[in-house]
Amino acid sequence: MTLISRTRARAVETLSLDATDTRNALSAALVSDLADALTDCAKDPDVRAVVLTHTGTTFSAGADLRDPPHPDALVGLLRQIVELPKPVIARVTGHVRAGGLGLLTACDIAAAATTATFAFTEVRIGVAPAVISLPVLPRTDPRALARYYLTGERLDASEAARIGLLTTAADDVDDALTPILDGLRRSSPQALTETKRLLTARVLETFDRDAADLTALSARLFTSPQAREGMTAFLERRDAAWVV
Repeated sequence: MTLISRTRARAVETLSLDATDTRNALSAALVSDLADALTDCAKDPDVRAVVLTHTGTTFSAGADLRDPPHPDALVGLLRQIVELPKPVIARVTGHVRAGGLGLLTACDIAAAATTATFAFTEVRIGVAPAVISLPVLPRTDPRALARYYLTGERLDASEAARIGLLTTAADDVDDALTPILDGLRRSSPQALTETKRLLTARVLETFDRDAADLTALSARLFTSPQAREGMTAFLERRDAAWVV
């Protein structure tokens, strides 16, 4: 059973993360299914753009701690979104945590409801936002990011838009997306592909330069004693041993 549901309307394919029992956590299976769906969209000449959204109240809770994807698979998925020859638009009406923010910032345009919340929670379980930094760092305000990376604090949609995690925040996310999707439908497929290539060149430079090092860092941290304690504490709904 696929963890991605799909619909299409006027050349826009909507891919919905559909694993509500895990709050759309990035499991190996979900990452694989999403990669397959994106591959289909890339090959289909009738798809002008892709909307990435979710079922349930959470866009993505981050890595699935019980069935995490290999770091290489996550890097591949993020790069696939960035390189897809069609615009990818994130539509968020719920919460986004940790690895979910990698998906969000890999998208070309990201819109969220004002009720959505965001947090880089990696530091609270003993790891770092390593792999997701590939799309996050080039697209987000560095001073603000230093605060939210280091503290794991929650931020609201308006703050997320201010620092570059989002393109726009609105009370009604679908109203906000209407002119955006209309613009994409009026645009030449060739022009969209080439314009996206211009916009993503610097992000892909980051992937080429840093992907191997950040993948190695992620793998090292996830097997460390502090990460084991942090993940255990999270699953047991208690404070980690280092909390003072």
